[in-house]
Amino acid sequence: MNKTLTSFLVLFLALSGLHCAAQKRTGSPATAGKQPNILVIFTDDHALRAISAYGSDLTKTPNIDRLAKDGMLFRHAMVTNSICGPSRAVLLTGKYSHLNGLATNQPGEVFDGSQTTFPKLLQQAGYQTAIVGKWHLHSDPTGFDFWKILPGQGDYYNPDFLTANGRKREQGYVTDVITNETLNWLDKKRDKSKPFLMMFQHKAPHREWLPAPEHLTLYKDKKFPEPATLFDDYANRASGARNQEMEIGKHMRLMSDNKLFEPKHAAKAPGNPNSPYGRMLPEQWQPFYMAYQEENAKFLASKPTGKDLVRWKYQRYLQDYLRTVASVDESVGKVLDYLKQEGLEENTIVVYSSDQGFYLGEHGWFDKRWMYEESLHTPLIVRWPGVTKPGSENKEMVLNLDLAETFLEAAGVPVPHEMQGRSLVPLLKGQTPKDWRQEVYYHYSEYPKPHRVPQHFGIRTDQHKLIYYYVLNEWEFFDLKKDPQELKSEYNNPAYAAKIKQLKEQLHSLQTKYQDPVARNINF
Repeated sequence: MNKTLTSFLVLFLALSGLHCAAQKRTGSPATAGKQPNILVIFTDDHALRAISAYGSDLTKTPNIDRLAKDGMLFRHAMVTNSICGPSRAVLLTGKYSHLNGLATNQPGEVFDGSQTTFPKLLQQAGYQTAIVGKWHLHSDPTGFDFWKILPGQGDYYNPDFLTANGRKREQGYVTDVITNETLNWLDKKRDKSKPFLMMFQHKAPHREWLPAPEHLTLYKDKKFPEPATLFDDYANRASGARNQEMEIGKHMRLMSDNKLFEPKHAAKAPGNPNSPYGRMLPEQWQPFYMAYQEENAKFLASKPTGKDLVRWKYQRYLQDYLRTVASVDESVGKVLDYLKQEGLEENTIVVYSSDQGFYLGEHGWFDKRWMYEESLHTPLIVRWPGVTKPGSENKEMVLNLDLAETFLEAAGVPVPHEMQGRSLVPLLKGQTPKDWRQEVYYHYSEYPKPHRVPQHFGIRTDQHKLIYYYVLNEWEFFDLKKDPQELKSEYNNPAYAAKIKQLKEQLHSLQTKYQDPVARNINF
């Protein structure tokens, strides 16, 4: 071999080595192996207590449980802001609400679609991206090759959908329509030579909890156990807990929430076309009305009051809420079956989660918003064949803030520095980094409407929780080991003074780390 050829080969190999090294540093897809498909199944207001994999005493969710059996269930997945739109913005951007620009559900706040999101980055890396179902960000989706979304909260029956080509009404039940559209895109509309991201996002089980026709009598004869705090008196806590407007007894509406229809509605659905019932066709309304008629007649005959009324409303609420969950669980099964049938199962990451938790009678409430445990926690189950050990559980504190980085790392795509979470990939591999977070930061901003939950921020560790209601200038502190139901604030207990001081310092540090401008202006 002559010197010229030898020199050329040495130079070629050296440059190749530098190129490969650069790809490894950036984590580019070229060195990440076969990029996995990513299916994100996202529901609205799904409480842990309504999933049997989490030990539900209320219902069975066999298809969601399939994911837990084949993947990892996170025991302490939490949200940064327990409210629908903001939680979705956090999922997309990997940034807290104060940085991604959507802190409330109020119409004046619109998600800025020009900012960096993980679907955009996956799209740029060769993924086909799609979203079907609930969006709730007051702007058109960006970063998706295909989108078909509900306007606002959407409707359970005969819902309208928005697409790039305009608005169209679909006949049927919303969970079924979203599922069928998702399957149709996976089977017929995508480029099957590319990896895909599908965000499969349900309206259910959001209020007003209208069940599908096939589930109208599910749980009809079941009596659900009452939570120990159903008749909470809100003593020993900050004033906000007493002054909220989300109590089952006082604030749940008998007709629209609890389906207590008057006899005059037998022939025709109540309300206008924009009401939850007014969209129903006569053939949909008649069986819907009749499914509640027998129990409604008993109610009108006995006219319960006081605690008896609360108990009646609680049972009806749980029936309808869990009926909508049953449809979601069936939809999960349909999509999992499709992945298996089409040979996609082994190279598809499937994530089941929700925008936050929900109150199923705990503290006498429905809805979410608080930093208390039931709304702070959210379901998170991840199946990643070949990576995540089947049937495993994780008890580390993780956030919805972490999901964007997780998807990017799994796809071999560089994570922008502006994202504030941490990839869950090490945890999914069964490895916990030594510096994994020991506390979480939370900030809720929507007040006073619609439920008068005061604005607050706080810090949660494995044992303690410190909350500051800055609109009230009131504090709460809980020892979660001694008081897991958060019934008594120990903020003024001298025995905890040192711990509270320490947590205030940690809270300030987190607010600085996450660049929260509201907290920066509060001196405590």
